[in-house]
Amino acid sequence: MRSIEILVVLANLLACCVLAIPLPHSALWMRYWVPIALLVAVVQVLVEGPRWQMVPAYALSGVCLLIWLVQQLAPAGGLGGRLLAAWPGVGMGLGLSVLALALTSALPLIFPVFQFPQPSGPYAIGTLTYHWVDAQRPEVFTADPGARRELMVQIWYPARAGAASAQTPYLQNPDALTAALARLHNLPTFALRHLAYVTTHASEAVPVADALPSYPVLIFLEGLTGYRQMSTFQVEELVAHGYIVVGIDQPGAAGAVVFPDGHQIVGLSKAQMEPLTQQSASPAETAPVLNGRAFKEGIIPYFAQDVSFTLDQLAAINTADPNNILTKKLDLQRTGMFGVSFGGIVGAEACLNDPRLAACLVMDVLMTANVVQQGLQQPSMWITRDADTMRRERQTAGGWTEQDIAQTLTTMRAVYDRLPGDGYFVQVPGMFHIDLTDITYVSWLFPRVGFSGPIGVQRAHDIVNAYSLAFFDRHLKGQPAALLDGPAEDYPEVRFETRRP
Repeated sequence: MRSIEILVVLANLLACCVLAIPLPHSALWMRYWVPIALLVAVVQVLVEGPRWQMVPAYALSGVCLLIWLVQQLAPAGGLGGRLLAAWPGVGMGLGLSVLALALTSALPLIFPVFQFPQPSGPYAIGTLTYHWVDAQRPEVFTADPGARRELMVQIWYPARAGAASAQTPYLQNPDALTAALARLHNLPTFALRHLAYVTTHASEAVPVADALPSYPVLIFLEGLTGYRQMSTFQVEELVAHGYIVVGIDQPGAAGAVVFPDGHQIVGLSKAQMEPLTQQSASPAETAPVLNGRAFKEGIIPYFAQDVSFTLDQLAAINTADPNNILTKKLDLQRTGMFGVSFGGIVGAEACLNDPRLAACLVMDVLMTANVVQQGLQQPSMWITRDADTMRRERQTAGGWTEQDIAQTLTTMRAVYDRLPGDGYFVQVPGMFHIDLTDITYVSWLFPRVGFSGPIGVQRAHDIVNAYSLAFFDRHLKGQPAALLDGPAEDYPEVRFETRRP
């Protein structure tokens, strides 16, 4: 809970106690705490912003005020006086007060305005957002034949110490995005609006750190119906250790992408995207059709072209950044990719097609037929789970049919086994799919009802961050990474495999 939200709950507790306990004449002034409690609630709404989880607390403040007004204004013989005379005893009144307090504080605790762990690296974090239009490609996720492919791209970079300003929000355009995400997951449209109040460790448009002339670049690709910030825990850790991370919102795959002129493209659901993705993994003779276009190779090559276009745009801003911040700060000779779920399958396809990507990190997803047949040439790492963990996730959270499990593990393993260079296969028993993202933070109920794995979100994130950082440090920075030499004492649960030429 946020600071003033806690004050609202405490103020309500005191107001309930004041109303429930008979006060001596000398302490009657304490009853004025009841309207103060409502005032605290008003201040919270104005300063921190309202959220639906706090509605019961706001209502309790109002009910307490009504009871207080009746006590102050009702004559002893009138209806109000008779109601007050019927008020339960002190013990029952206190019990009801505690019950009301528990009920009104439960929702904001279950669905918190969460905070991200402090990154362990030495760098502060800056961020910028760009809107790019690829005039050479059509936008296939709209029926307009003249629409061109547009991307919203967010760049996080090591920032100069002491230059930090106000922390940026976790989400941009949160109302549109959270409403779209809620609809895609069959939730009320307001269910995720509290994410608008989550902040990050990044500051907007601050100077780049001057410790190095330039920094290696990593492309991040989101999961299906996700958003470019959905692995902020991982992005911030990498940036704090000296990487520039470029997150791409891919229209059609992202839950919703909102553009500067206000128009938006809402992503396809998993059911809608499934035939287009499977065509890339297991091509059928009859190609799926989207908005009148047939996709013989499925949709993944189309998304992979976003990565190559982004690399072209990064070269342009490295020459002359319109923000005058990133010019000559991107070391594009040392560029890698990491993607989670759907972003991983797109990223692997991009690594196959674009040799500018020098390292490839794929997390928990099947590989396309192109990648399986042709193989990857870059050093590559897969972070995933064992089949038993996937089956356990199916039992508690759904999904992960036996076919899904076999296809995911078999295709990842096939590409790993054929690597000509360095490769790493990392399995984390007890880690569920959403533990690779920030989504686990949305509610502490998730691990308790089986949506998140028994390993625990912080342990899962620590493992993902450690292996991600070691991988890119070795293959982009050329630094030693003992973690990649074999099983690690710090992470005994990890099943680690490596192949070296």
